[in-house]
Amino acid sequence: MDQPSGRSFMQVLCEKYSPENFPYRRGPGMGVHVPATPQGSPMKDRLNLPSVLVLNSCGITCAGDENEIAAFCAHVSELDLSDNKLEDWHEVSKIVSNVPHLEFLNLSSNPLSLSVLERRCAGSFAGVRKLVLNNSKASWETVHTILQELPDLEELFLCLNDYETVSCSPVCCQSLKLLHITDNNLQDWTEIRKLGIMFPSLDTLILANNNLTTIEESEDSLARLFPNLRSINLHKSAGLHCWEDIDKLNSFPKLEEVKLLGIPLLQSYTTEERRKLLIARLPSIVKLNGSIVADGEREDSERFFIRYYMEFPEEEVPFRYHELVTKYGKLEPLAVVDLRPQSSVKVEVHFQDKVEEMSIRLDQTVAELKKHLKTVVQLSTSNMLLFYLDQEAPFGPEELKYSSRALHSYGIRDGDKIYVEPRMK
Repeated sequence: MDQPSGRSFMQVLCEKYSPENFPYRRGPGMGVHVPATPQGSPMKDRLNLPSVLVLNSCGITCAGDENEIAAFCAHVSELDLSDNKLEDWHEVSKIVSNVPHLEFLNLSSNPLSLSVLERRCAGSFAGVRKLVLNNSKASWETVHTILQELPDLEELFLCLNDYETVSCSPVCCQSLKLLHITDNNLQDWTEIRKLGIMFPSLDTLILANNNLTTIEESEDSLARLFPNLRSINLHKSAGLHCWEDIDKLNSFPKLEEVKLLGIPLLQSYTTEERRKLLIARLPSIVKLNGSIVADGEREDSERFFIRYYMEFPEEEVPFRYHELVTKYGKLEPLAVVDLRPQSSVKVEVHFQDKVEEMSIRLDQTVAELKKHLKTVVQLSTSNMLLFYLDQEAPFGPEELKYSSRALHSYGIRDGDKIYVEPRMK
C-alpha cells in the first residue's frame, strides 16, 4: 500500500511512536525515553520516543513544526530517514538542527539531488559522525559542502550514486576514517587516488562492485596517499587482471585486512590455491576475505608459494618467490602419495613341494581364490584348505576359512605366502 505524499517528519513521528503503535516498555535494551514537555505542547503525554528513530519509507517531504521536533528529539542520537521523499536540503536542515545530539543520519534514497545544499544548511549537520547518502545521487559539490561543515565526520556512505569520477575537495577531511563507496563506476585508479588526497586519515576504504582497473601508482606514492589505510575491500573489481596489482597493496604501510573476491585474476585458481597465493604475496595482512590468517597458515602458504613457482621459467617467477626462498631455503617438491587401497599383490603359493609366485586380486573372496587355484594345485575347491602367512606375523599361518570374506580384509601384502593343503578325509 502506497504511503500518502506530502507528510511531515513530525506527523509521521506522532503516528509511529504514539502509545497505540509504540507503547512504553521497560527492560534491558529498550532505550525508551519520555522527554520533558515544553509549556504549551499539546502532545505532553502522547509520545514515547527511543534514542534511535527509524522513519524510513514513510513518504516524508518536509520537517513540520520545528518547536515540536526540538521538544521531543532532544535525546535522539540516530535517525533513519531513508527512502522518503525529501528533496529540499532546507527541510532536512530544519529537522537536523532541532536534534542537537544527532550522531548518525541516514538520508539514502531521497531525491536530494534536486536541490543545492548551502553551507548555512550544512552547518546544522555539524555534530553528525556517520552520514549515509547512498542512492541519493548527491553531487560531489554537495559532498564537499558537507565535508567543510562536519568537523567530526568519521564515516561516510556514498554507494549507488553513479559516480564515474571523483572531484577533489578544496580542503582535506582529516576526521574521516571509513569511506563506503561501493556500486559506482570508478574505473580509473587516478580517481581513487583523489580519495587518498581528500581523506588522509582513512582507515577503511570499501570499493566493492566498481570496475576498477589496474593500480597505476608507484609504491612511494601509494604510501603517501593512504598512510593510515588498515582495510581495503576490492570485491568484484572487474579490471584487476595481473598479480602486480595485488603486490602493490603491500605499499600501504598499515594495511592489515584485504577483501578480494570476484576478481578475474583469481578465477582460474582453486579456492585453496587462491587463498594461499594471496596470503604468501601479502605478508602484512592478518585477515583475508573476512577470515583470520593464523601463523601456521601463513607458513604453509609461503611454502606452498615456493613449490608452486619452483618449476616456472625464471622470467615468470615473482620477486616474492626469491624473498621466500631466502626465508625457507629451496624446498623439495612434495612427494606424491597414492592413498588408494592396493588392488592386487604378489604372493608365494606353496603346495606340497612346489612354490609358485602369483598375482592375486584383493577384492576377490576366499571362495573365488580357491576357484583360481584349482587348476594350479589340481584340487577341487571342496577339498582345498588355504592358510595365509604374514611374513611379519609371529603367530604362524592363519586359515582362510570363511568363503565369503574378501582377501583385502586379511591385510595380505606383497611377499606374503599362501599354503594350500588337501582336506583330510
